[in-house]
Amino acid sequence: MKEKNERICPVENAGNLDNIFRKWVHNPKKLLKDYVKEGMIALDVGCGPGLFSIEMAKMVGKTGKVIAADLQEGMLKKVENKIIGTEIEKRIKLHQCEKNKIGISEKVDFVLAFYMIHEVPNQMNFFKEIKSMLKTNGKMFIIEPMFHVSKNAFEDTINIAKEAGLKRSKKEKVLFSRAIILEN
Repeated sequence: MKEKNERICPVENAGNLDNIFRKWVHNPKKLLKDYVKEGMIALDVGCGPGLFSIEMAKMVGKTGKVIAADLQEGMLKKVENKIIGTEIEKRIKLHQCEKNKIGISEKVDFVLAFYMIHEVPNQMNFFKEIKSMLKTNGKMFIIEPMFHVSKNAFEDTINIAKEAGLKRSKKEKVLFSRAIILEN
């Protein structure tokens, strides 16, 4: 199987990932309300500057936890700077991924992969690792940008996820995006 192009959004562009317009277009609370609940352990893989991680930390409450995982230390530093000294600081665990591995052994209830799978060089390995960390009936929400990912490429990604053992659960509508819920 051929590997995908490696193109990771640089830390210098983090402002494009977390601004008032994006919060309005891709409101984390609205997008995640059916999937992230009190007490859950959620993983925001490719968390960038933390737009979704921070909202998920509010949603999981004091008994839950969010793992904000990113390949780039600079992105994790941006998340850390936002949460330091806040009530949600204790709910968010920052985790730096390795180049070809997320590297989390903890079982999670929910995984968010927002606008990042098209940047993953080996999607089969990625989905196998996600499957190994998802609890039984755990869900993964994949959202990819329409302007980068064609309908065929998105279907290819879903097929790879299915080959790795994840099941299609439900298509979602997300502005300017292709989106689906997968289940373990």
